[in-house]
Amino acid sequence: MVFRYEMLLFLCYFVFSMKNTQKIEIKRYTDAFKKEWDAFVDEAKNSTFLFRRDFMEYHKDRFEDFSLLVFQGRKLIALFPANAVLENIYSHQGLSYGGFLVKKSVTFERYIEIVQAVLKFYNTLGYLYIHIKALPDFYDSQPSQELDYILFLLNAALVRKDAYYMMPTATFCLNRNRKRALLKAERYNFYVERNNDFGTFWNTLLIPNLKKRFKTEPVHTKEEMLHLHQFFPDNICFFGLYEGKEMRAGAVMFISDKVAHFQYSSGDEERHTGALDVLFNYIIKFYKDKKYISFGNSSEEGGRVLNKGLALWKESFGAQMTTQGFYRIETKNEMLLKNILR
Repeated sequence: MVFRYEMLLFLCYFVFSMKNTQKIEIKRYTDAFKKEWDAFVDEAKNSTFLFRRDFMEYHKDRFEDFSLLVFQGRKLIALFPANAVLENIYSHQGLSYGGFLVKKSVTFERYIEIVQAVLKFYNTLGYLYIHIKALPDFYDSQPSQELDYILFLLNAALVRKDAYYMMPTATFCLNRNRKRALLKAERYNFYVERNNDFGTFWNTLLIPNLKKRFKTEPVHTKEEMLHLHQFFPDNICFFGLYEGKEMRAGAVMFISDKVAHFQYSSGDEERHTGALDVLFNYIIKFYKDKKYISFGNSSEEGGRVLNKGLALWKESFGAQMTTQGFYRIETKNEMLLKNILR
């Protein structure tokens, strides 16, 4: 009996070892992989709907897609959403964040092999650098700091650090200024609607406000946002605050499993009315079932300058600063990952 038990253990170990020594294979994304890609995105531990192909490809005319799928044998074990520019690979310039998408079951040893294989693949094709705008870690379905450590091992250059604000919904607490603004707003007949009035918001509030205050434009056109909303009606939502029939403030929300993110928000010029305060307060309470509320970046000039007013506004709702790192990796450094595990 003991002999049979030991033989069974040996066979199990042998099969496990054979599975884990199967060759890693890299394949460039094509439309034929769409279904498999999207299914993996839904299961990855560090992913959101932004990585689904219908989102990534709304602006495919602007980017040369060079996304990769990583297989071990026949099993898909990782994705790398990316685009190419000259000798550079970006993950991904058309997205708010990027990196390696993996499942919960991927070990650290396998993670290293995945990164090494991807770097070697691009290097062989003549690409010198990979640029990664990291996914803020509060989006992860479980603690996932493997990439941070691997970036250290690769001597990756930290080229930018953004001041990113988020708030655990459990700690939501308005400060005195926000409470005072809500009291002032009670004299107005404001009401909030969740609807699809992206066009009015873009034309009357968002574009004029961004142009005046930040000398910039929305990343998305209203046509693009309407297009994305049709594909992701549960993930992309618009809330408008009205007085009568007039929109006084609005916000576009990107919704993932754990996080409700303020993608765009803007109010009219009558800031003393507290319209935007009412809208934010309403939306935060609306998404109280989410673990986090994301307010996004508050830094400018590549992270070197903090927009004080914007940061204070977010902090007044209880938001806390975390960071989002931007990294540059030399593809030739894949050799630095050899012999790491001893």
